[in-house]
Amino acid sequence: MISQNCNICPRNCNVDRSTEKGFCGMSNDIKVAKAYLHKWEEPCISGTRGSGTVFFTGCNLKCVFCQNYKISQKNFGINVLPEKLADIFMNLEKSGAHNINLVSPTIFIPKIKESIIIARNKGLNIPIVYNSNAYENIESLKTLDGLIDIYLPDLKYYSNETALKYSRAPYYFKYATKAILEMYRQVGNPVFDNEGIMKKGMIIRHLILPGKLNETKEILKWISDNLPKEIYVSLMGQYIPYFEAYKYPEINKKNKQKRIRRGNRIFL
Repeated sequence: MISQNCNICPRNCNVDRSTEKGFCGMSNDIKVAKAYLHKWEEPCISGTRGSGTVFFTGCNLKCVFCQNYKISQKNFGINVLPEKLADIFMNLEKSGAHNINLVSPTIFIPKIKESIIIARNKGLNIPIVYNSNAYENIESLKTLDGLIDIYLPDLKYYSNETALKYSRAPYYFKYATKAILEMYRQVGNPVFDNEGIMKKGMIIRHLILPGKLNETKEILKWISDNLPKEIYVSLMGQYIPYFEAYKYPEINKKNKQKRIRRGNRIFL
């Protein structure tokens, strides 16, 4: 079960989630918004049949531009027991999924761990993908060592000011980079099957924000300085100002193609 003093993530809310809620707004129960075969992840994740994606409700960030805000901020979803979540995993595998893709799993780590073990004992035989915002407590991540095959962290911000302004995430870069190093320790360099589908490893995502190309530059420099060249980076330019981005004029616009090309040049 989730600890009576929840410190799963860097928020360290220290609340008993059976009776009260912390920053994420979630109780002790796993809450799932949707589960389906997702065909629009990175090609080595979605493949030809799709990634068995499970979207969890709630989030430990408050991103003002979140495209999934109805799930992350509006608590859309249903409560499920670990056994039921394991059945969802099994059904996705039967449907042809290349992997099980856990989206925003951080706040439910202890119970998701139970579900993975149950599903493996039932014969689940496809990789588990941990798809997160990287605002993680490494002690929580360590409890998943040996259970996660692929880490898919989104390294969002470099400066504390930007992280606070757009996601209310103090010291985001410090926590996220420590988490990514722990993720790499667990899974190592990428391994692919004969269809080009990733079986093990890590892909670091980064979404280029309007007017924040300097952050992109610093993030890519950190990756280059701290991780092997074999690590995959997914540099995303498809920013759209969802949710409350309209309150922030500097990011209330799409990226220009010129900015995306500059980001790619920095990376190369």
